[in-house]
Amino acid sequence: MDSIDRQIVAQLVANARSSYAEIGGIVGLSAPAVKRRVDKLLDAGVLRGFTAVVDPGALGWGTEAFVEVHCRGNVAPSRIRAGLLLPEVVAAYTVSGAADAIVHLRAGGIAHLESALERLRAVDFVERTVSTVVLSTLLERPLHGVQAP
Repeated sequence: MDSIDRQIVAQLVANARSSYAEIGGIVGLSAPAVKRRVDKLLDAGVLRGFTAVVDPGALGWGTEAFVEVHCRGNVAPSRIRAGLLLPEVVAAYTVSGAADAIVHLRAGGIAHLESALERLRAVDFVERTVSTVVLSTLLERPLHGVQAP
């Protein structure tokens, strides 16, 4: 990835609906050249797709929590992933430290969150969970402007 690719990525993160011509005007390339670069970035996996960013609260999923999942014994990440495929799970990560995984849950309210936690705790390899309910979001931002290490 060169500096022009980084500029293209930053423009797409800022507004994925920008036309190739608009992006080209900013980065100094023709629309077809921008398209070729975007296609290469997609093929390389740098760009994984384009999506609409939706406010979960507007859809009735405004309650969220982060949950530490502690497993019984040594459980493979693929098995953990398979056990976490609940509709309320929006992201899950293996982590270092005491927990085996951290799960990001979204729900329609506290009762819905409690139900999701009960189903999560019922997964056969889950020994225990530690939940932290989000009160407010202080910072959430896209990756535009991030420089490669």
